[in-house]
Amino acid sequence: MGNIGLPELLIVLAVVLVIFGPKRLPQLGRSLGGGMREFKDSVTGRHKDDDDDEGKIIDTPASKNVTTATADEETETARAAREAKTADA
Repeated sequence: MGNIGLPELLIVLAVVLVIFGPKRLPQLGRSLGGGMREFKDSVTGRHKDDDDDEGKIIDTPASKNVTTATADEETETARAAREAKTADA
């Protein structure tokens, strides 16, 4: 008991075909394969992004660097914009 042979697989495939229809079978296969791949990657600890940046040095010019403003700086900027708007009115 527990052995799944060709007749059992054909019965399961026929039931799936009847339930979901021939148009949705490729989509179902893709999503099932993607889910199994993600599960395997999470179990083994590998991710897609891990291999992409390995050994690469990313050099960005200083003009492309982005700094974030503190809350005080944002408040001062908003206050100056509000004062400029009221001065124009």
